[in-house]
Amino acid sequence: MNHAPDSPSPVRPVRPQDLPRLVELIHEHVAYERSTPRPADLADRLGPLLFAEDTRLRVLLAETPDGTVAGYAACSEEFAFWDAASYLHMDCLYLTEEARGHGLGAALMAGVADLARERGLGHVQWQTPDWNEGAVRFYDRLGATGRPKRRYAWPV
Repeated sequence: MNHAPDSPSPVRPVRPQDLPRLVELIHEHVAYERSTPRPADLADRLGPLLFAEDTRLRVLLAETPDGTVAGYAACSEEFAFWDAASYLHMDCLYLTEEARGHGLGAALMAGVADLARERGLGHVQWQTPDWNEGAVRFYDRLGATGRPKRRYAWPV
C-alpha cells in the first residue's frame, strides 16, 4: 500500500477476527445508502467467501490511529467484454461518519489502486448513488471520471 516508509499504513487486508466489525460497518453502510436491510446471517455467509483460498473477493480495512476499524473497501476482479480485459470492481467503499475527512478514504483508494496493480489490472470501476454529493466530490478530486448509467437488480 502507498504510505511513507516511516509510518504504518492505515489500510490492511481483512482478517477472520475482523468479521464482526466488518458486518457492523456493512449494516451502517446499507442504512447510509437507504438500502433494504441485509440478512442477519451475513457474517456466516461472508466468512467462507472472504477467506477461501480461491476467492475473487478482496476487502481492505481502514483503521484510525488508535486501531479502530473505521471503514472498508470490497473489491473483486471482473471482466469488461468491450475491452476484452479484466478490471478491479470496487463494490463498496465506506467510512464511518466520524472517520471522514482525515485521509482514510484516500488511503483506502490508494490501497485499492495498489491491489489492482498487484493483480495486473489496468483500472478500477465503481459506482456511487448520485445523491451522495460528498462521495462524488471525493472521487472527482481523485481524478476519477463518472459514467452515467442506471444500475438494475433483477431477483431471479
